[in-house]
Order: sequence, then C-alpha cells, then structure tokens
Amino acid sequence: MKEFGYIALLILFSCNNQNKQTKNPSTEENKSTAYNKTDNSKYYTTQNTVLIANADTLKYSKQEFNKIVEAHTEFFQEIPQNPDLCYYMNGGIGEFGSEIGQDNYYMLYAYFLKKRNGENEFSEQRNRLIEIYSGINSLFRYIEYGGTYFGHQQSRIYGYAEYSVYLLPKNKEDFDKTYDITKQKKFYIESLRQLIADESKIDFNTLGKEKAERNIELNKIVDKLDGAITDIYYLRSAQEFQYSHYQYF
Repeated sequence: MKEFGYIALLILFSCNNQNKQTKNPSTEENKSTAYNKTDNSKYYTTQNTVLIANADTLKYSKQEFNKIVEAHTEFFQEIPQNPDLCYYMNGGIGEFGSEIGQDNYYMLYAYFLKKRNGENEFSEQRNRLIEIYSGINSLFRYIEYGGTYFGHQQSRIYGYAEYSVYLLPKNKEDFDKTYDITKQKKFYIESLRQLIADESKIDFNTLGKEKAERNIELNKIVDKLDGAITDIYYLRSAQEFQYSHYQYF
C-alpha cells in the first residue's frame, strides 16, 4: 500500500509538472509575439498614388505602398542600419531581389530615412553628399569605360547619402575634429589625380590626342570634387564611400 501510494504521488506530480511545462511555452510565445509586433500604420499613405523621385521615379499605388510599409519594418528602426546591411539582411528577396529591385529598395530606404532626418533641414548637406558621391561614381565609371555597376550605383547613392545625413553631427558642439583639413584634403585629391595618371599608362583603348583629352575630362571631375569637399565631414564621407564601393585590382 505504501508503494502504491508512493507511485500515485509520483504520477500526480508528473502530470502537474507536465501541465506547467505545456502552459509555459505558449505563454512565453504570446509574450514574445506581443513584444515583437510593430504597428506601422502611422506610415501608411492615404494618397491613391505615391511618387518617389530620385535618380528614377518610382510609382506605387496606395495598396502597393502600404504593403511595403507593412512588410519592411527595417525602414523604421530606431537606429537605422546602413543601406547595404539593411538590404542584405532584409530586402534581397521577392520584388527587390533583382538588380533593379535593389535600386528601388535603396531609393525607398532614402525616402523613409529622409522623412526622419528632415527633408528641408539638411537639404544643403544632402545635395552636397549626392554631388560628391555622384562625382566619385562618375570618375570610376569614366576610368572603367562604363558598366552596369555604375548605373545601379547612381540610383543607390541616394540611400548612401541619406545614411550619411543621419550620421551628420547635428550641432556644432558635436564636431570633435575642427582642425584645418587642407593637407589631408590635398593628399586625397592628389591620390585621385595619381590614379588617373596610373590608369592612363595601362589604358590602350584610347591613344594619342584622345587619351590626353580623356585625362583632362577625368581631372575636371576631380576639380569638382575638390570644390565640393569643404570640411572634414565631407572629406571622411567621400573617402568612406570610395573605399567601400570602388576597390578593384
């Protein structure tokens, strides 16, 4: 009888413990679901059509646009990821899986981040960054005699520029480096001119007078970059953009 009572207690304890284990996962799952659920409805559009004009113009119906808002919560993270990381972690499937789809993703990324950064407040910095990044892209496209990569980059530049605006120190007090950048900038600009000269030596697609004229045009692009880079923020942005996206051997 004692053994029977002992066994009964074991069975009762096991059933109670199993019930607790069965309940806990669902409870935790509900908590997790409630915690992770994000309401993006405030980003929905009420317009019948949304136009996003950058390098190209994207056109979305209200339904298409709101579907993107619902599916891509990464556009609304408190701390934005850089556009490359954001795309490769979230966007490289479905409608954004192709090269053109990736271009569109970066333009959407720029569109939403621009609203957070302030469309008017940093328009000067944004336009300057787009000018610098476009200049670097044009320089390498000219050196390489074109290619599809550079065309796609021109669309994606808007995403890169907007992320740079996000990183921009918003107050003068936030600028840690206020020293004269004349020499650093000179080294950077001279490195671009040296690249043109070195590439010209191994370029046999253009010869004689045409090569000389080509080098003049390439250096004109560098002249514009020289004029656009006016402080350490633009210098560092130019260097980071170039070294991240235009390494070739």
